Amino acid sequence: MRALSWNLFHGRDHPPGPALHTWRSRLLRHTERGPTHAQVNRPLADEFAGLLAGWDWHVALLQEAPPRWLAPLARRCGASGASALTSRNSIAFVRGALAELNPDLIASNEGGSNMLLVRAPGRIVAVERITLAAAPERRRMLLSRLELADGRRLAVACVHLSVPGTRQAAGEAVRGAERAIGFAGADPLIFGGDLNLRPAREPRAFAELSDRLGLTPPTATQAIDHLLARGLAVVAPPRALPATAREVSEPDGLRVRLSDHAPVTATFGMR
Repeated sequence: MRALSWNLFHGRDHPPGPALHTWRSRLLRHTERGPTHAQVNRPLADEFAGLLAGWDWHVALLQEAPPRWLAPLARRCGASGASALTSRNSIAFVRGALAELNPDLIASNEGGSNMLLVRAPGRIVAVERITLAAAPERRRMLLSRLELADGRRLAVACVHLSVPGTRQAAGEAVRGAERAIGFAGADPLIFGGDLNLRPAREPRAFAELSDRLGLTPPTATQAIDHLLARGLAVVAPPRALPATAREVSEPDGLRVRLSDHAPVTATFGMR
């Protein structure tokens, strides 16, 4: 079972180097060019979909995903999908239109969601959505039960927890994990996404997730994106892909780096 987690940064690019992040680009959609990378302010749904479709995974957990992308991403990846709307999703058609016009200017105000994509022959057989926090932003967990090709079942929880400065993420992680374990029952569980928690800074939270709730292993001591598992054998532990893995080429040869987060992959064995 190959799993992937990726925060899509609301479908935007994030080049290295602060010089390319300009107000001219944000306001006027001017493409800024450096020696190796470009900063573009345009819709990038096709580029994100192309990378996701080309990677090897069975289940993909996505955060900060534009809600209108669920069906196109699922079609491109040969997958079924489910989503949980998070924050800023009122008048969605207006927000979506503005995001198509100027993605960087509207930024996270285009609305967000957590998504799960499951490639055939696996399929989603049950979905629940649980609100973990209402303020300062709504944080929702997407719970899905999957039926795999051989009839075995797997539960997956996709989360994007509160930012560290709110001091909420640790509590949300533990509460969310408890609810996910209850949802999973006897089935194995993948609990993952953008936890906004670094093991080096929140050792108590990760100790509780591991020792009491049986969810391991974290990606790295300074990572915030994780794929934790319970009831599964860890074949290849979670690791962040290199920055070049999420880059695409412009016609002039410059690179466009998608998202400000690296995708995380892991491989688990079904016991």
